[in-house]
Amino acid sequence: MHWLQSLDTELFRLINLNLINPVFDVVMPFVSGNAFFRPALVAAAIALIWKTRGRGMVFVGMLIAVLALGDGLVTNMLKHAIGRERPFLVMPDVHCLAGKTNSGSMPSGHAANWFAATMVAYVYFRRSIRFMLPAAFLVGFSRIYIGVHYPSDVLAGAVLGAGYAVAFLWGFNAVWGWAGQKWFPLWWEKMPSLLAPPARKPENEDCDEEPLMPLPATRGQAPAGFRPPHATLDEHWLRLGYILVGALLVLRWIYLASGTIQLAEDEAYQWVWSKHLALSYYSKPPLIAYTQFLGTHLWGDTEFGVRFFAPLLGAVLSFLMLRFFAREVNARAGFVLLLVTTTTPLISVGSVLMTVDPLSVFFWMLGLMAGWRAVKEKSTTGDWAWVGLWLGLGFLSKYTELFQWLCWAVFFVLWPPARRHLKRPGPYVALLINLVCALPVIIWNAQHQWITVAHVADNASVGKEWHFTLKYLLDYVGSEFGLLNPVYFIGATGAAIAFWRRSRKNGLLAYFFSMGAPVILCYGLQSFRSRILPNWIAPAILPMFCLMVTYWDTRWRLGLTKVRAWLVTGMVFGGTAVILFHNTNLIEKITGRYLPVNLDPLHRVRDWDTTARAVEAARQTLLAEGKPTFIIANHYGMTGQISFYLPEARTNLLDHPLVFCRVGETPENQFYFWPGYGTRKGDNAVFVVELARVDPRPEDPPSQLLAEFDSVTNMGVTNVLYHGEFLLRPLQFFACRGLK
Repeated sequence: MHWLQSLDTELFRLINLNLINPVFDVVMPFVSGNAFFRPALVAAAIALIWKTRGRGMVFVGMLIAVLALGDGLVTNMLKHAIGRERPFLVMPDVHCLAGKTNSGSMPSGHAANWFAATMVAYVYFRRSIRFMLPAAFLVGFSRIYIGVHYPSDVLAGAVLGAGYAVAFLWGFNAVWGWAGQKWFPLWWEKMPSLLAPPARKPENEDCDEEPLMPLPATRGQAPAGFRPPHATLDEHWLRLGYILVGALLVLRWIYLASGTIQLAEDEAYQWVWSKHLALSYYSKPPLIAYTQFLGTHLWGDTEFGVRFFAPLLGAVLSFLMLRFFAREVNARAGFVLLLVTTTTPLISVGSVLMTVDPLSVFFWMLGLMAGWRAVKEKSTTGDWAWVGLWLGLGFLSKYTELFQWLCWAVFFVLWPPARRHLKRPGPYVALLINLVCALPVIIWNAQHQWITVAHVADNASVGKEWHFTLKYLLDYVGSEFGLLNPVYFIGATGAAIAFWRRSRKNGLLAYFFSMGAPVILCYGLQSFRSRILPNWIAPAILPMFCLMVTYWDTRWRLGLTKVRAWLVTGMVFGGTAVILFHNTNLIEKITGRYLPVNLDPLHRVRDWDTTARAVEAARQTLLAEGKPTFIIANHYGMTGQISFYLPEARTNLLDHPLVFCRVGETPENQFYFWPGYGTRKGDNAVFVVELARVDPRPEDPPSQLLAEFDSVTNMGVTNVLYHGEFLLRPLQFFACRGLK
């Protein structure tokens, strides 16, 4: 082993030191990693799929799966298990031309990925070996030249990558050979092997050769005499939809468990609610608090516990919508709807954040599906009772659910056959059940001077002077255009216009239109006088997408082939946006630069633990004076975040609160209704204010604090930085001594 290590070191020195020259100093870092590689890879994948269709799609899918599993489960695991230090950490004279990292050196991840990709490409496109293998060797050589790997690291990575590529390809093909025949016999008959998928032009493509690793029934044709069992395409699309729903659920839970993002302010604020269960709350109904209560009792007071139900609600709703479409439209359209919602940024983000919106959308759509059953000819009063229950639970999630009754009124106007139900008890039973569900909110508000009514009316600018402006309308349309995916935004708008002009006699289209368009139009009118947040129309998005998919699926079946191209464009654009929305740090891996804070949509869910530590450091400074010291925050969101991310505050949230929110003489948030810090007379406090990031000018302490404490002095400003270089949160601290 000593001889091998010496040989390894000498080979490293030969390449890293003896071959130094100006050309290699420029070329090798570029070969090892550059900002153009990933965009070029995406473009090449799109071009390949466009040229070879089925074979290209299978190749790209297998390549992604092999690289993801190989890098995540094999290479990184071995790096940690072996723990070999990089050359620049143990050798003083290394010619290092790359960023230094403490990750393990053995095996080389770059070499493993490139040789794995070379093997996968060779299986599907034999001639690719002519350029893939030299490129893989060049990348391996560059990792040694720039000083980040030993030759043995690269050799081990090359062997490992080629090996697990073969193993994964064989495994995936074996699974398809078993599951395909059982669950997707019609598709399996057309492609019995994942290693030999049909090419677009087999007679002209080199990829029409026999697969390198034949398995039973993998020679590109079904066995002689094969007859698939009784099956329909609808069953195939349904099963594929079930697999996608399950995969998305698991991936979203893994994403949440990874800690890539931290809690949003509303999530942390409502987590505090879950520790003070009540009939209702200042600004929202109570169901969000009970949902977080259950999630954190299952998984503890963690980010995963707070958000556990968001992916689960999304998965259950996707499953039900898939079956609803299979019954009322067709299963392929249901699967397309699932793809559309998955590649819509606003909906996808709502499937991982646990705010009131996932609950609101969930019950709105349950009400929609139950409502369509209720308006049919042979429906019963019991069907309407389910409608009332779902609408009632929706009201307990978000007050926007009241709009659904307006939507029902629009539907009765647009679809005359539904009006017969107005002469029956069903709709009135639903309304009564909805009212019963609303009793907790009504009782709580009656006990608190109807404060929620005043809050909601203030948000809606009720009673305020009307100032007509187009500014907010343009913001409203522009934000929805981007967050709903421009392709889908145009597609839904076109479907709504086409429905209104030509298809109002279609009952299902009229129903989808009625359950979404009134909400969007009402908020559109409101935008002429005040700002509308993008998530306010969340319950209306899915009905409009249902309308879009149903309408364009019909056009597709009638021969409008451009629908497919538009769908693929929307999926590519939206899928890319969704991936980046989940982790904007990928931008740095692609371009070499982080997004500035004002352009990063995830800056609101970053570095709250760092913020809490900065607050605690200020408290410790004051605590050193010998008196008990608590924390006062100037905003309910900051209060919730410090309470969650400061371990001492999270542990003692109920018994001995450490963090309080400064409240005024009138209610502005839920903290107004809970005990404050008035019982801590004689104690000191740190008052924290988050300053404006654009112009962080220090502020004077509020007059309320000056009256409550013996003295209030400025402790200065602490800047919380984003990625160590961008100003994220300027925090100003005040030392408040001696609570009167």
